Amino acid sequence: MATLSPIAADLWTDEAQPRLIGGRHRTTGRIVFPMPPGDAAADFDPVPLSRRGSLWSWTVQSFRPKSPPYDGPEAFEPFALGYVELPGEVIVEARLTTATDLVIGMPVELVIIPFDATRATFAFRPQEDRA
Repeated sequence: MATLSPIAADLWTDEAQPRLIGGRHRTTGRIVFPMPPGDAAADFDPVPLSRRGSLWSWTVQSFRPKSPPYDGPEAFEPFALGYVELPGEVIVEARLTTATDLVIGMPVELVIIPFDATRATFAFRPQEDRA
């Protein structure tokens, strides 16, 4: 199976267990995601974020978003979308791999999933080892 390209450059690390790449502001220490591009990047240092967090809020995207900016497949399928709090770092908006049995505060972990036939994106799934 061919490796899928990320939907955008420098969103996650190239490791066996990828981590999202945020930016830490050099003066304030505030962390943002994604790492700011272009001239704005001069004020930030890249920082790999935690792979695990907790579900802060969620909803289901039940209709195809307006295009642009949506750049997804024409054959749209509803998906869960959530805010995931990465403790001490940042709250990230991301796809969720399931729309069932979601509970605010539940532990979740980062996964890389197919976006379309050639690209991959990131999402969060319920943590498998909740101990």
